[in-house]
Amino acid sequence: MFDASPQPPIVAAEAAPAASRAARQLLPPGTGPFVGKVAVVTGSESGIGRETARALCQQGAAVVLNGRQPERLEQTRLDFAAAGFAVASCVADVTDYAACEQLVATAIQAFGQLDILVTNASISQRAYFADMQPEVFRQVLDSNVYGTVYPLKAALPYLTRTRGSVTFISSISALNGMPSGSAYCAGKAAVANLAHTLRLELAHTGIHFGVVHIGFTQNDPEKRVLSATGEPVPIAHRPPRWQKSQAEVAALILGHIRRRRSRTVLSALGKLIVLVHTYLPRLGDWIVLTTTRRLRHFYE
Repeated sequence: MFDASPQPPIVAAEAAPAASRAARQLLPPGTGPFVGKVAVVTGSESGIGRETARALCQQGAAVVLNGRQPERLEQTRLDFAAAGFAVASCVADVTDYAACEQLVATAIQAFGQLDILVTNASISQRAYFADMQPEVFRQVLDSNVYGTVYPLKAALPYLTRTRGSVTFISSISALNGMPSGSAYCAGKAAVANLAHTLRLELAHTGIHFGVVHIGFTQNDPEKRVLSATGEPVPIAHRPPRWQKSQAEVAALILGHIRRRRSRTVLSALGKLIVLVHTYLPRLGDWIVLTTTRRLRHFYE
């Protein structure tokens, strides 16, 4: 996911110089399930996106990395290239449609096709709705909704050709809402419904549309979210025992893609939220309201 700190303007994409055939020769040896596949992972300069991209590379895919911070993105690209992975990179803000077109063009120019899209990039928040400036709410919502819609719209013709796979990264907080996360929860819930709609509209294309609702995950130390006024602040407290590692989450995302699943809910907590929200919604609300009063540091 993207860092919420101020970002430099978009610059031109940086693609691997090799043509499609030569690029595939860089794939690691073996018979991984993604050999011969080309993936774009948004927000992959760091965090879960980076580890998902790494896991795809390790299992044979060629991957286009994406982010908004050129230096961090380039370092990730260099690390992957040093490991022998077939990789290209593109600096792009995924809430800008023209930038998303360039992101997809990078994949086609470098590797000749596109088989997998993982829309991971987004901004989160740590602010109550009543305190939020309207423009901050919109920024968070745009990053989650248009940051999913625009890359997909640009990639759709190429994914149709390959009967490819699309995975939207959502959150367990979208399943039943979470205090201090109104815009984030709304955006993540929106992309889940978008995936369902697209499965119906585009069933004839053979494209896989799936959603992964991730739970609490270990974050990079510099990870920031937006305050009510739009300032970058540290993420709210999360008990370490509740957190999965980024590599664990990435492995589960790859399993979801490989099985072309419609929905994957990560963590015991996420599965419990689904159960309670479905069958005992009033109990679920009581639990959230109680923890809001007694564990304020969990939300603030």
